[in-house]
Amino acid sequence: MPLPFVLDHINLWLLRDGAGWTIVDSGFGNDATKQLWEQIFADCLGGRPINRVIVTHLHPDHIGLAAWLAERFDVDVWMTLTEFASAHMLWATLGGTTPDHQLELLRRHGLDDAKLATMSRRRGSFRDAVPALPATLRRIYGDESIMVDGRAWRVLIGRGHSPEHASLYCEALDLMIAGDMVLPRISTNVSVTSIDPEGNPLGLFLDSLQQFTALPHDTLVLPSHGLVFYGMHERIADLVQHHDERFALVVDAAAEPQTAAALLDRLFKRELDSHQLGFAMGEAIAHLHYLMYAKQVQRLCDAAGVYRFVRASG
Repeated sequence: MPLPFVLDHINLWLLRDGAGWTIVDSGFGNDATKQLWEQIFADCLGGRPINRVIVTHLHPDHIGLAAWLAERFDVDVWMTLTEFASAHMLWATLGGTTPDHQLELLRRHGLDDAKLATMSRRRGSFRDAVPALPATLRRIYGDESIMVDGRAWRVLIGRGHSPEHASLYCEALDLMIAGDMVLPRISTNVSVTSIDPEGNPLGLFLDSLQQFTALPHDTLVLPSHGLVFYGMHERIADLVQHHDERFALVVDAAAEPQTAAALLDRLFKRELDSHQLGFAMGEAIAHLHYLMYAKQVQRLCDAAGVYRFVRASG
């Protein structure tokens, strides 16, 4: 399904499920995606109903049309409780999820007034991409087995990219629907967010990846972006190395105090538009926080409340 970003697609999954079908992830919440779903309903279901909708996590390309699909077929949305509750917080802009909180986080990490003003003018809302949310859910749990067409799909919980992301592994098929936890070519976005401004999501993400190394080497991975692939263990090793290289780069730069904003040119070698800038800042802060909690850098705060990070002494 198409996405209106530089990352221009998401893979969704339709699983044969006895006399019906199970949908995994729903696509971006716009009319273009609805029309593609209508085409699938007309051409691909073979007269069999949709039994349920499973959502891996709360991001708009995954949950955007879940409520619409559930209402259309009078079925439940299956997802973890933390993702469900977090989606409702974002949709209602509760607590620290407001745009002003998001901009304040970026200001405190050194983003200048001109860039903040541009982001403020061009920012979208969660509701723009998720027109409605399901009012109730069928909660899924880590290590739960969900039966689909007589086969068990084990729920593997990942953290860092989102609060309680659910990947699905079927031992009988040696197949994993990875969601955004393991992607074949790009690194998963892992950002500090305004609702958890002191968080260490990159630590959570790297810890979460290790559970997938217990799966067989020949597991076929179905990612949310990019082509299906083999070689998950090697890909995870590549991701760990990628972040290790970035940690080394940040520690080297932090010989002098650095804001997250000052590190963007070192961490990202491409021009960033206002949409990408928010993600890039979140990732830069995540790397700094990981190193802060590992006691490799120290955080300083100036009179304006702006954070700078410097290499830890000793």
